[in-house]
Amino acid sequence: MNLFNIEGKVALITGGYGALGGSISHYLSQQGAEVVIIGRSEEKAAPLINKIKEEGNKGYFVQADVMNVEDLRKAKDIILERSKRIDILINAAGGNVPGATLRDDQPIFDMKIEDWDKVINLNMNGTVYPCLVFGEAMAAEKKGSIINVSSMAALSVLTRVVGYSSAKAAITNFTKWLANDFAQKYGDKLRVNAVAPGFFIGEQNRNVLINPDGSLTERSHKILNNTPMGRFGDLSELNGYIHYLSSDASSFVTATVLPIDGGFIAYSGV
Repeated sequence: MNLFNIEGKVALITGGYGALGGSISHYLSQQGAEVVIIGRSEEKAAPLINKIKEEGNKGYFVQADVMNVEDLRKAKDIILERSKRIDILINAAGGNVPGATLRDDQPIFDMKIEDWDKVINLNMNGTVYPCLVFGEAMAAEKKGSIINVSSMAALSVLTRVVGYSSAKAAITNFTKWLANDFAQKYGDKLRVNAVAPGFFIGEQNRNVLINPDGSLTERSHKILNNTPMGRFGDLSELNGYIHYLSSDASSFVTATVLPIDGGFIAYSGV
C-alpha cells in the first residue's frame, strides 16, 4: 500500500494559477490528482491548464472570487457535477496590499483603513469562505483534507506587514478551530491543517527583498541572518508537505500549522 498515493483524487486549489498556487497545482497534477483551479481570471489560468493537459494529466478551471460566497456556491455545483466529489481543498489565494504595509519609520496611524479591510478580506475571508462552501460538501462525505496557507508573519512578529500578519494569524487560529470542529462532528477522516511558509522571493515581495540592481535589500539580509539555512526557500519546497497532507500518510494529522522556513521560527539569534 502506497500511503502517499493521491492518484485520482480531486484537488481544488484557490488562487491556483498564482506563484504559490501554480506550483502546487502543477505538482499535484503530476502526482495523478485531478486539479481544479479556482480563480477570477480564466485567461491567467489557461497557460497552466494547457500545460497540465499537454503532460497527459487532468485539470480544469472554474471561475470564482474567493471573497464572494455565491460565486463559490456556483463553483461547487459545477465541480460536483463534473468531478462528483471534493477530496482536497488548498486555499492558496491571498496576498498583501501595499496600503496596509508600513515603512520602517512610518506610524501605524498612517495605515489606510480601506487597505486594512482589503487585506483582511482577501486573506482571512478568502480562506474562510471556501472552507465553509467546499467544506460542506466534504463534510457530507465525512472525508477529505483541507490545507490552508498561513505565514511566518502569523507565527513571528514581523515589522511593516501589520494587515497581512493579522489576517494570517487569524487563519492559523481558524485552521485549528475548524480541525477540532470537523473531527468531533464528522469523524476522523476529515482533516484541516495549514502550512506557514517562511521567506520565498515572489512577485509580491520582490521589491521588498531585491534592489533594482539585483542585490539584496537590508530586509533580506535581516531575514537570512536569522535563517539557520542561510537562504530563501524555493516554492517547490512546499510541495512535499502539501503532498503529505493530501494523502493517507497524514491520516492522524489535523490542526497542525507547519513552518516551512529553513529554521527561521526556531532561531534565537544567539
